[in-house]
Amino acid sequence: MRKLLLALGFLIAGYITKAQNKNLQNGTWRAIVQRADGRQIVFSFEVKDSTGKKILYIKNASERLLADHISIKDDSVFIVLPFFESQIRAAFINENEVRGVWLKRLVDTYQAMPFSAFYNQPERFGGASNATVDVSGRWAVRFLHASKLEEFSVGEFVQKGNYVSGTFLNETGDYRFLEGVMDGDSLKLSAFDGGHAFLFTAKVAGDSITGGQYFSGPTYHLNWIAHKDPNAKLPDEFSITKMKPGKSNFDFTFRDINGKKVSINDARFKNKVVLLQIMGSWCPNCMDETQFLSGLYDKYKKRGLEIIGLAYERSTDFARSQKSLGSFQKRFHVKYPLLITGVSVNDTMREEKTLPQIEKIEGFPTTIFLNRQGEVEKIHTGFNGPGTGQHYEEQKKEFYALIEDLLKK
Repeated sequence: MRKLLLALGFLIAGYITKAQNKNLQNGTWRAIVQRADGRQIVFSFEVKDSTGKKILYIKNASERLLADHISIKDDSVFIVLPFFESQIRAAFINENEVRGVWLKRLVDTYQAMPFSAFYNQPERFGGASNATVDVSGRWAVRFLHASKLEEFSVGEFVQKGNYVSGTFLNETGDYRFLEGVMDGDSLKLSAFDGGHAFLFTAKVAGDSITGGQYFSGPTYHLNWIAHKDPNAKLPDEFSITKMKPGKSNFDFTFRDINGKKVSINDARFKNKVVLLQIMGSWCPNCMDETQFLSGLYDKYKKRGLEIIGLAYERSTDFARSQKSLGSFQKRFHVKYPLLITGVSVNDTMREEKTLPQIEKIEGFPTTIFLNRQGEVEKIHTGFNGPGTGQHYEEQKKEFYALIEDLLKK
């Protein structure tokens, strides 16, 4: 760790010049995180002043992610991003440019990617030509893995002129808010949320998408293809995760973020409708679901709804998980208990160690609906966030209807 930070310090120091302006200018910046293969994952952020300090909003289509922990010292700027144990450390080259690193904490190391940002460059993908095709609509998508296994997804895009927004939906959620352009017949989409950096490219011809490439983080890459299909759909989210035969109730005790032991058998949850949210502070779809569940809890708590978040973090270190979940809880105004399972998300025995009644945790988030007798009524895998548009609205209606039904029983 010390060696990495020292190396990053030298990297930032190498960028420093006698900058005249040692402050982030208000307005739009175009940012780049650089992959080793030469690919650039681009995004935008907007800087503002708020109550005497600098804040910024990371922009992905209609989403605005607030980062309000920004410090500037000498010729360097440090931006702590709100989620995913992530930060940007950079140096001012001049008043219009900063360079440094995007740093994300993993299980026992850090991922570092070169970062740069340029002031007053509002176009995410600059120099795009007029669109010659329209990618709007629903697409049946196949991601092609090297093992020859295919992963099926549904792509949904909206195009206005050559501006494109949309997302990909899969069995366990979605890629959230993607934004980009149709450059002639070339589709370019990207997203950055502090924990994930995505770039999608492809050629579009009529009802076919070919030559698709998906880049994520420093090295990950997949090919993809698609064809337009207004009826494309994924498996029922209520059919993916299953209980073991003969099992219908849970029995667990974990510590909350204050260190207090909380059990599903506590009086607080007796004769209540309970939602168990299997989640993690590292998970972007969990972020979307938590925002929704916080509102759901406020609406139905007085009628007998309780929610328990069961967190599977990257690390088994309680203090580290406590800090990550604390930020998560604060940002989404979570009033229901978030429990730290103490089991890593990458643990192959995570089900047996925490919820042995489940066959397998198929995805994050997973939401388990319990009736007033503590019995499992339904299990929902994944979450279609607000970036999915109508799918999000339909899913909310499903959740509301199910809660209403369980509360009446």
